Amino acid sequence: MKIHRKSHFKSPEKDLAWFDTWVHKLEESNGRKYERTILETALGKTHVWGLNTHDESLDTLAIFPGARTTPLIWDFDRGLDYMYHPLRIFMVETNGLPNRSDGNTPDIKSLDYGHWAAEVLDKLNISRAFVAGASFGGLICMKLAITHPDKIKAAFLLNPGCLQPFSMTWDNLYYNLLPIISPKAANVSKFLDKAVFCKPNHQLSEFAEQMLIDYEVFAISRYKDRTQKPYYMDAQLAEVKADTYLLVGEKDLLFPYQRSIDNARKHIKTLKMVKVYPEVGHGIETYGEAMYTIGHVIKKEYL
Repeated sequence: MKIHRKSHFKSPEKDLAWFDTWVHKLEESNGRKYERTILETALGKTHVWGLNTHDESLDTLAIFPGARTTPLIWDFDRGLDYMYHPLRIFMVETNGLPNRSDGNTPDIKSLDYGHWAAEVLDKLNISRAFVAGASFGGLICMKLAITHPDKIKAAFLLNPGCLQPFSMTWDNLYYNLLPIISPKAANVSKFLDKAVFCKPNHQLSEFAEQMLIDYEVFAISRYKDRTQKPYYMDAQLAEVKADTYLLVGEKDLLFPYQRSIDNARKHIKTLKMVKVYPEVGHGIETYGEAMYTIGHVIKKEYL
């Protein structure tokens, strides 16, 4: 696999120590410890967090996060509990994002992220799994569903970044660029309010929201991000050969929901379901009802 881009923390030792402290605060708040696994992959070290991973009697779910996030945000306010159906959960820190995995990435338009995801599952001794991805992570799931569909029981796409180009509306560009140009807590908070959440229906606890603000300020200011952003996979999506479920927020500013639905129905032959959540923003992986849908579909359709 050819390394196309390399991202890195400005002061790796200091910055990763900050990240570890942040994880510990989340563990204390949630009252649980995340299992830690470090894999050697074609992209270097890949870090995976886990819950219930030693219970092989449970169905397995692998989670891939959105750009400039960590999969641990899926468990803000113990959000993964909303799946209600007990699962063996692996939260993969995608290489190239601001986390403990190495910053090496392949060309985003190649299928190499799919081969990497398959390698991650193999090294975790997972023959088949349910997979879920938010935004950037949705693209990872679709690459895997093209290269190794035999490894997927079903794929769940949450406001994915592969079903249309990034929205170029003035509002979206303004609120996304604001914290990048000036990575202050107030600007990150404004971005979250306008693009990620849709209060009061879609919001986090005060503690969890502050944790997200802290992480975003850290990710923007401490990480040299050279990773390519997700793109519209267009006709390439016709090559997907795994059951696919699309979950979208009505108020997603980054990827407006109707266009994602139209393109999914146009290209993905294995699309099984589309669900729209009213008054929900881009950060749908922090919305309890979306987590419930994943658990419900797994239990109802695949057991």
